[in-house]
Amino acid sequence: MDVNHPHRPPAARDRAEDAARIDIVGLTKRYLTPKGETFTAIQDVTLKIEPGQFCAIVGPTGCGKSTTLAQVSGLEKPSAGTVSVRDQIVNGITKGVSYMFQADALFPWKTVLSNVAIGPALLGTPKREATLLAMDWLRRVGLAGFEDRYPHQLSGGMRKRVAMAAALINNPKILLMDEPFGALDVQTKAIMQNELLQLWEELRPSVLFITHDLDEAVALADRVVIMTSSPGTIKDVFDIDLPRPRGDVQQIRHEERFLELQGQIWDSLKDEVTRAYAKTAGAAA
Repeated sequence: MDVNHPHRPPAARDRAEDAARIDIVGLTKRYLTPKGETFTAIQDVTLKIEPGQFCAIVGPTGCGKSTTLAQVSGLEKPSAGTVSVRDQIVNGITKGVSYMFQADALFPWKTVLSNVAIGPALLGTPKREATLLAMDWLRRVGLAGFEDRYPHQLSGGMRKRVAMAAALINNPKILLMDEPFGALDVQTKAIMQNELLQLWEELRPSVLFITHDLDEAVALADRVVIMTSSPGTIKDVFDIDLPRPRGDVQQIRHEERFLELQGQIWDSLKDEVTRAYAKTAGAAA
């Protein structure tokens, strides 16, 4: 047994070693407002995500969580600092990255099967092979039989399953998730969290997961990162020592250790939430 990761099975260790390490050093991003003023979204963010690690980022609204993900993906360039993946500085779209957003990023005019098959097709996979792969992933997320439906014919939870299959079908080394379950009802959200954990255990990409739900962060992640109110920077990092595989997230939330961790993290987070609320309340007044 691996003494460093006693709860990680050998196959999962192998996949984690194939995942990508992410090094964020001194990351700062500034924007020009419509009035021509400079707005600093994030400032001097430094963070390391180990290969195969599930890292959740929580913080008040407007603290730059989504901006941080955009820098890691290469969709935006930093104003200062660097992002490196596997010791290579990100300069353009990062290879091996999949992105899952809060809003459904599905093509409404394409069938469920076609939406999931887009990723392999863009990588040059022959159409028949891409179709078979997409059908297998739809089976894995519990949507076998819905291949010919269109997104508008599915429930919110089912669309999330399609989005998850589309994000994972290319076996990404890095999975970026920006509040992917935020719009779901409580019951559906719990189901999706369990399904995500099961699929992540199989593939073990490095994950950056943004959420406003502290319980969700603790239940899913290996590490929980707290960001300050704007401009966002790293305030605290908490290692989550709940054993893996985690099992049912609804049951985890009643465990004594979960409650201890949740309380510790909230003690750090609540000051930032209060500070951010005071800023917005003052601006509204």
